[in-house]
Amino acid sequence: MAQIRVIGGDLRSNLLRAERAVETAAAAGADIVILPEAMDLGWTHHSAIQLAEPIPDGATFEHLSHLAADHAIYLCAGITEQEGDAIYNSAVLIDRRGRLLIKHRKINELEFAKKIYRTGEETQVCATEFGKVGVMICADAFADELHVSRAIGRKGARLILSPCAWAVPADYDHDALPYGQLWIDSYAPVAQEFKLWIAGVSCVGKLRSGEWAGHHCIGSSMLVNPDGKIEARSPFGREAESLTMVEIPRD
Repeated sequence: MAQIRVIGGDLRSNLLRAERAVETAAAAGADIVILPEAMDLGWTHHSAIQLAEPIPDGATFEHLSHLAADHAIYLCAGITEQEGDAIYNSAVLIDRRGRLLIKHRKINELEFAKKIYRTGEETQVCATEFGKVGVMICADAFADELHVSRAIGRKGARLILSPCAWAVPADYDHDALPYGQLWIDSYAPVAQEFKLWIAGVSCVGKLRSGEWAGHHCIGSSMLVNPDGKIEARSPFGREAESLTMVEIPRD
């Protein structure tokens, strides 16, 4: 779980941090690396209007594809996508050879973010050596009746990967109200119902654009097991870049 800093509009530095995280994780033996939501340009950053690229034909996807192939890993990352006149908040799953397995467009986007992003309509899973894997993005997890994650579960996923950008107001008091209950309440019922794993990986850093400008993304990435319990947790904090390694047992 690669909890990296994402700076709105700074594609180059964001990709460099992603590259370092992938290199470190692969060297430590990781098979799958998950990067945050909109890790290229930052969630709701206005630069998406000019800088979003096609998937898989854009330079950002190509960079991530080479990164996965060079390190022989599966790589899941949230990236902004341009198709015609539309921009999507998308996430990709790339295999060990750099091939696109899944492109997911966020379905349950927050209302104000729809000023930038169109919303997706479909869920997908794909077969891997670890079983079927599905992808969702952040607020997809708490869609009405948890219908997005349940749809992925019904398709047979053993693991759901979820790039996220978990943000709080600048004055949020983590000591008074420890962050994360929303995600536990969203992940645990589906994990238990379908006996699957869910990994939500957030970025850290200040949001610089959009209606939540001034909020801080604070990490707290988590992996929930098929019993609905937290298997692994990354640190909370606006500066809390981290790489959390966790082993999921094979069936």
